[in-house]
Amino acid sequence: MTAAVATRAVAPARSPGFGAVLRAEWIKFWSVRSTTWSVAMLFVLGAGLTVLVCASSAEWLASSEADESPASFVTWGLMIAQVTAVVLGTLVATAEYGTGMIRATLAAVPRRGAVLAAKAVVLTGTLLVAGTVTAFVGYLGGNAFLSAEGIGLSLDDEGVLRALFGSGLYLAGLGLLSMAAGLLIRHTAAALSTVLGLVFVVGNMAFVLPGAWGEWIAKVLPGNAGSVVATPVHFNPSLLEPWAGFALFAAEVAVLLAVAAMAFRRRDA
Repeated sequence: MTAAVATRAVAPARSPGFGAVLRAEWIKFWSVRSTTWSVAMLFVLGAGLTVLVCASSAEWLASSEADESPASFVTWGLMIAQVTAVVLGTLVATAEYGTGMIRATLAAVPRRGAVLAAKAVVLTGTLLVAGTVTAFVGYLGGNAFLSAEGIGLSLDDEGVLRALFGSGLYLAGLGLLSMAAGLLIRHTAAALSTVLGLVFVVGNMAFVLPGAWGEWIAKVLPGNAGSVVATPVHFNPSLLEPWAGFALFAAEVAVLLAVAAMAFRRRDA
């Protein structure tokens, strides 16, 4: 009896299943105020700016002076709201390193692959839903002003539904890209600067590079390749086709995530 009790006492605890890990990451994700504020700002910027831009531009777009399609504006706010996706993705990876909680997480769940997968699922699901809802609300509000000028867009117009659902897809991919960068850099400010600089600064500056090679570089940068799927008509017609660009963007995210996963498995917490 004593031997049996001793054997049970030293038996190793079973590692929690993926469902338990997923619930734990969900609780951690939503228990910090930065998540609520980031999702709220995603909605305010994404939907609010789309409505504001459509309202202020509708009369001009309906005039003979307009040189842009109204379809370029119905997801306009998501161009700014993508900043919040970068913030959320970065914090998912770096916040626990900043507080030291990552040690407790890995002590409770030694399978680092499960931890990383759970973080990715929670982040992807949140941004996919929030981005898609934001895009639809922005479209409905902004399109009301366009329709008042006789230039409204229907959901079955070419590219509209693709752009609305594509907005959620792009924001989810951008969040995963930021999470991968956060895992590699493990410092919030540095990771944020890197991803925001790549998407907003390098992505725009690449268009001034001379020759065909400069045009090619601009096309394949993550922000330029992925964002095309999120608008019915892009402001820059020289970019890749929507689904081709998003496929390239997804491949780039997958590669960076694979590198980040290897680093996460090998480095000390």
